[in-house]
Amino acid sequence: MASEPCDGCGRSCKIAGGIANLWSFGGDRTEGLALELADGSEHFLCYDCIERLPDDHEPTAEDVAALSAHEDSEDRAE
Repeated sequence: MASEPCDGCGRSCKIAGGIANLWSFGGDRTEGLALELADGSEHFLCYDCIERLPDDHEPTAEDVAALSAHEDSEDRAE
């Protein structure tokens, strides 16, 4: 199974499918989605970061950058 880092938090997320799973019919699940945002930018985000995107406007690359900044500030607080 392949993996890709989340553009919001940087966590490595599994991506189902591909040649690695050619003969595997198990319930492999993807841990995130590639999204095209309102400003035309594309980002791979884990489901937790997707949930943290704003609901009051169409998300943009700026909102994804804010997710990363939020993760950095939480790391420093610990």
